[in-house]
Amino acid sequence: MPEILPYKVATLLYCFGERDEVLLLERAQEPNLGLWSPCGGKLKMDIGESPYICACREAHEETGLSLRPEDLHLTGLVSEHGFQGRTHWLMFLFEVKPRLKWLPPHHAEGRFQFFTRAALEGLNLPQTDREQIWPWFWRHRGGFFAAHCHCHPDGRNDWTLEEAFGETSNIQHPTSNIQC
Repeated sequence: MPEILPYKVATLLYCFGERDEVLLLERAQEPNLGLWSPCGGKLKMDIGESPYICACREAHEETGLSLRPEDLHLTGLVSEHGFQGRTHWLMFLFEVKPRLKWLPPHHAEGRFQFFTRAALEGLNLPQTDREQIWPWFWRHRGGFFAAHCHCHPDGRNDWTLEEAFGETSNIQHPTSNIQC
């Protein structure tokens, strides 16, 4: 019988600085307390909020950025079954097209910092991010991927790449800048 758990829908924002460093948030609360992850948040499903509008709202609430849906590129869609034995997640992974010029101030959700791609290896990242989400994000940046993760109680994760296109290695990324 399938595991009956609440389902949460969220957006994650992959923001980059002028030197292509990724902006991460050291989370001050659950989920992923103390871990580095992209900023974002849960959809307001009770009002029918779209993932794009949620991403724009979360960007403003957490970083002060004023974004429009056309400032976003949907890079990934990830579902997690039984994350931490508490929740099923559906996550929309958006790359923010405009580049950030400054580090956003500390926020109730945590503190921000820019990192090079290589520096991610030494960071305390969520297990699912380290295993597959970051590798697939980099591989399909500018394209799209959809994946499912079955999270087991023993900490093991079974991954399925359900769709992917636009695998890239040397893609040109937007260079417009926004101030925050």
